[in-house]
Amino acid sequence: MMIFLALLIGGISGLRAMTAPAAVAWAANLGWFDISQTPLAFVGYRWSPWILTALAVCELIADQLPSTPSRKVPIQLTTRIVMGGLSGAAIGAAGGSFAGGSAAGIIGAVLGTYCGAAVRSKLAASFGSDLPAALIEDVAAVGGALLIVWSVS
Repeated sequence: MMIFLALLIGGISGLRAMTAPAAVAWAANLGWFDISQTPLAFVGYRWSPWILTALAVCELIADQLPSTPSRKVPIQLTTRIVMGGLSGAAIGAAGGSFAGGSAAGIIGAVLGTYCGAAVRSKLAASFGSDLPAALIEDVAAVGGALLIVWSVS
């Protein structure tokens, strides 16, 4: 079950790179799951959720700008993969499988990146504008992340 949740949180990273680690940090900080005895204990430290939330909010705003590059360019894709692996590893570590969670998070991030781009493209075409599609994706990413980390506990 934890590996599946790690895959899903990786998928959230594919949609919005910083939303998944922010949600994981809040869940760890609030004690929804325990990673305090793992190499990822820093994710649940006092300031981590605040810092990651600020980065996630900045990302949500920047995503609405027309100058934002595609999520499939190397730097964007790499960030999503790293954040998906980190978030998946934290969930996997909570269930006793750090490496399995990390691998699932990475796979989820790649799937989320490409599937998310395809769905957003189709939504934007149907709306005739990218903004409604982007906002729907934002809601899906934030809501999905919260549901996933809540399910870990």
